[in-house]
Amino acid sequence: MAKLVSLNVGLPRDVSWEGRTVHTGIWKNPVLGRRLVRRLNIDGDGQGDLEGHGGEQRAVFVYQKDSYHYWEKQLRRNDFTYGQFGENFTVDGLGDDEVCIGDRFKIGSVLFEVTQPRVTCYRVGMRMNEPRMPALLVAHHRPGFYFRVLQEGELQSGDEIIKVADGPARMTVAEVDALLYLNTSPREKLQKALSIPALSPGWQQSFRAILEEQEKGGTTGNAGLIGTTEPPPAWSGFRPLRVSGMNHESSSVLSLVLNAADGKPLSPALPGQYVVLRMRVKPNAPAVLRNYSLSDLPSTDHYRVSVKLEEHGVGSSYLHHDLRLGDVLDVSAPRGTFTLGRGDGPVVLLSAGVGATPVLAMLHALAAEPSKREVWWLYGARNRAEHPFFEESRRLIKTLEHGRSYICYSRPGEKDRLGSDFDAPGRIDSAGLEQLGVPREADYYLCGPAPFLRDLKVDLLALGVSSAGVHEEIFGAEGSITPGIIGPTSAKPHQPAGAPGTGPRVSFVRSGIDANWDPKYQSVLEFAEACNVPARWSCRTGVCHTCETAMISGNVSYNPEALQPPADGSVLICCCRPSEELVLDL
Repeated sequence: MAKLVSLNVGLPRDVSWEGRTVHTGIWKNPVLGRRLVRRLNIDGDGQGDLEGHGGEQRAVFVYQKDSYHYWEKQLRRNDFTYGQFGENFTVDGLGDDEVCIGDRFKIGSVLFEVTQPRVTCYRVGMRMNEPRMPALLVAHHRPGFYFRVLQEGELQSGDEIIKVADGPARMTVAEVDALLYLNTSPREKLQKALSIPALSPGWQQSFRAILEEQEKGGTTGNAGLIGTTEPPPAWSGFRPLRVSGMNHESSSVLSLVLNAADGKPLSPALPGQYVVLRMRVKPNAPAVLRNYSLSDLPSTDHYRVSVKLEEHGVGSSYLHHDLRLGDVLDVSAPRGTFTLGRGDGPVVLLSAGVGATPVLAMLHALAAEPSKREVWWLYGARNRAEHPFFEESRRLIKTLEHGRSYICYSRPGEKDRLGSDFDAPGRIDSAGLEQLGVPREADYYLCGPAPFLRDLKVDLLALGVSSAGVHEEIFGAEGSITPGIIGPTSAKPHQPAGAPGTGPRVSFVRSGIDANWDPKYQSVLEFAEACNVPARWSCRTGVCHTCETAMISGNVSYNPEALQPPADGSVLICCCRPSEELVLDL
C-alpha cells in the first residue's frame, strides 16, 4: 500500500541567484506531527510565485521516493533530502506512470484529487543545483503531480494513502504531461484529456488551443504552450521591395507603398501583421531595423506601412525625410499573431494615434468580404490634423452593413467640428463605451500607446468583457516575464557592459539594440538580459516555450536541445546561441 513517507513545508524566502534575488517557496523541509491541510495550502507552507504555483488546482505537490532513487543514479548524487524537489508529500508508490488525472486518495482525514502534472520552471533547477532539471523531469517522464483538496483535515508522515476512486478517462500523469510538452498530441488523446472534469482549467485551455490550431492546419509550434501560433513566414531574412508610393496621412504619419523589386508576387499578410524594414541610414554604418504594421488590405502586389515621425527616431526620420520614390528597402515577410480571428460575432477595433495601422488592415479585410458582422471602429486622436486615415476609415465603415464609428479628440483644434470631424472630446474610456452600448461579447482588438492599452484593458474587464476576448498589439518591446525575480531594473535597454564582443551581430528589433555576440554568455537570453532587453522566460532549458521569439533572419544552434522545436521562423532564446548574424523581434 502507498504511504506518505515525508511531509514537507516551507515559507517563501529571498534567495540569491546569478546576481539577482528570487522570491521562492521551493525550499521545503520535513516536519513531524500532524498538520492541518486546507483547501489552498498546508499549515506552515507557502508559494512565492502565486501565478505559477499554489491555488486550488495546485494546493499540494507530490513526488515519489522511487524518483529520488532514479535521480540519484542518473545524476550520480547521494546528497538528496526529502523536499529536495519542492514537494509537499514524498510518497512511496503513486508513480507518474500509474496515477491518473482525476484519481482520488484519502490520507489521514484529508480527501485529495489529482489535477495536473507539475509545470517545471527554473527554480527546481536552482534548488537542485542542476540547471537542466526542468527539462530532465519532463524528458524522463517523472514530473510529479498536484493534488486538489476536496475535504480538509489533518495528516502526518507515515499515514497510509488509500485510493478511493479512479479518474474517469484513465490517463496517467506522465501521459498527460507528454501530451503537452513532447509533441505527442493526437486529436483523440487531446479530446480524451479534455473529457476529464478534474483536469485543471489551465491545462484544459492549453489542450483546447492545440485542437484549435490543428483545425486551422498548416501551422507549426505548440499553441498549448505559447497560446497561439502563426503560419510559417513566407521567406526567411529580407527581400528587396521598391518604394512606389508615398502619402502623408496626417501631420505626423507617412504611408509607404512597397512593391517587389523583382516583380514576383508577394505573400498576402494576415490582417494585423507587421513587417521589419532594414534601412541603410548612413553609409558604412550598421543597418537600422524597425518593425511596422501593414495598414491596408492584404495583397500579393504590394505592402503598405504607415510610419509616425518620432522625436529623435532614427528610423522614422530617415523614412520621412530621406527616403525617395524608387528607393529600395529590405523587408521581412509578414509576421505576428495579432490577427483578425474568424467568426460571426461582433468586432470592436479600438485604437489611438498610429495604433490605427494594424486594426485598419482588419477593417479593410472586413469591408472587402463584405462582412455581416457587427463592426465598431473606435478611435482616439489629438485633433483633425493628427488624425490619419480620416476619409479612408469612414469610407470603409460605410460599406459595412453593421458598421459603427466613434471618434474622440483629446485636444480639438479651433476648426475641428464636433459631430462632423469627431464625436466627442476627451479620450475613449469605460464610461464612453458603456454609453455607446458596445457589446460585451465582442472580440476587441486594441492598439495604441502603452498607457492607452493599460487603461482600456482595465476598463474593458470592469465592464465585464472576457479577458479571452481582448487582443492587443504593442509597439516597442513587450513586457518581460521573469517569474520570482524581485528588485529594480534599469529603465532602458543598453549595450552590454565591458568590451564589445567579437561574435555575430545580434539585433533586438523592438528594443533598438544591436551588439556583437560574446561567447561568455550561455544563451541569447543571457545576452538579452545583459542588454536589459525585456525578455520572457520561465524554465530556461527549452521546455515551456515562454521565451519563444520570432527570428526575422539568421540561424542558431541549441545547447541543450529543446524538448520540442519552436514554430518555424522562431527560436527559443533560453537555450540557443547565434550561428550567424541574428535579427530577433525582441
